[in-house]
Amino acid sequence: MSFDPPRRVLIVVENLPVPLDRRVWLEANALVAAGYEVSILSPMGRGWVTPYELMDGIHIYRYPEPPEAKSGAVAFAREYLLSMWHWFRFAPKIRRERGFDVIQGCNPPDLVFVLALWYRLRGVRYMFDHHDVCPELFEAKFGKRGLLHKIMLIWERMTFATASVSIATNESFRAIAQTRGRMPADDVFVVRSAPRIATFVPGPGNQSYRKGAKTVLGYVGVIGQQEGMDLLAAAVDHLVRKLDHRDLHVVVVGFGPQLNDVKADIRNRGLERYFTFTGPLYEEKLLAALNAIDIGVSPDPHNAMNDISTMNKVMEYMTLEKPVVQFDLTEGRASAGDASLYARANDPIEFANAIAQLIENPEMARDMGKRGRARVLERLSWDHSVPHLLAAYDRIFAKMARK
Repeated sequence: MSFDPPRRVLIVVENLPVPLDRRVWLEANALVAAGYEVSILSPMGRGWVTPYELMDGIHIYRYPEPPEAKSGAVAFAREYLLSMWHWFRFAPKIRRERGFDVIQGCNPPDLVFVLALWYRLRGVRYMFDHHDVCPELFEAKFGKRGLLHKIMLIWERMTFATASVSIATNESFRAIAQTRGRMPADDVFVVRSAPRIATFVPGPGNQSYRKGAKTVLGYVGVIGQQEGMDLLAAAVDHLVRKLDHRDLHVVVVGFGPQLNDVKADIRNRGLERYFTFTGPLYEEKLLAALNAIDIGVSPDPHNAMNDISTMNKVMEYMTLEKPVVQFDLTEGRASAGDASLYARANDPIEFANAIAQLIENPEMARDMGKRGRARVLERLSWDHSVPHLLAAYDRIFAKMARK
């Protein structure tokens, strides 16, 4: 399919290089398949350091990766200001070479609207891709509300005010777009993040990850201060020392600013032999690790951000037919339903007890895994999200045509 005139989109993402940002990559591929011309502007990093390349019909421009802010307002300001400088440096080049009618801004941070405002004067419209709730993310990281939290709310409000259309990852985010963002319901579309079932297929995996253990737990994702890795360590400690489930192993896939702190916590607990840290894995290597596990764990604690966020890891476990253990979060239940056990909020003992329940009832665990994959196939896979993404773009181009 093609459009006359062509529909040209520039996607801007700051916190991950493309194609490693799986949501952005799926969106870009879906748009290209629907006849759109797509360019992406992202940072370099994680081995992706080519300034420009054409992949699957998508034009990817990459700028030097800013130093990642681990803590403190000054560090975050440095990271975001340097990113913005690159956005304004690269956007004119992309417009000359490829052109764009819509900028799709992917947060965090809620600052792509600044670039969008500049180009709005030139007839370009803004599509906001709401990945994270930044005010709540700030609160989860720093545990306080103050001037910077208010600034985050202002940035969020300006982002929604600049956007002609917004896409939300779940119904909780859609509600924020309509309340705090004051966007009309017709301009907000839910585009859930989910794996592609064509590539996320259950299988035997790489059995070497099991280390000969009877039960293997798996974690995949960011290793940061709001992901609850300290709670996971405490839960495994209880499983081993109090519940006497010593024939287990934990495979941790991912990277993040708290990795060394997590390893130190596990070392101090004397649990090193129970954990394997693989670092980041992608595509076939990721599937080889996740297919080797028995139970997927999502230890993200209950807080204002996590309660309303869809965890990609939960969707991935379900797609691979793994039962899930997580804390009781609103969107966690919305995603997993009866394919998961839910522990009392932020209680590692309850988390350990839920894992033990699955270890001791393997038939129940298998049934939950099957229900999870069926749930994905029937209503939650990426194939179900694509029509909503395309409807959002039809909406924004229709609004542009009217103006």
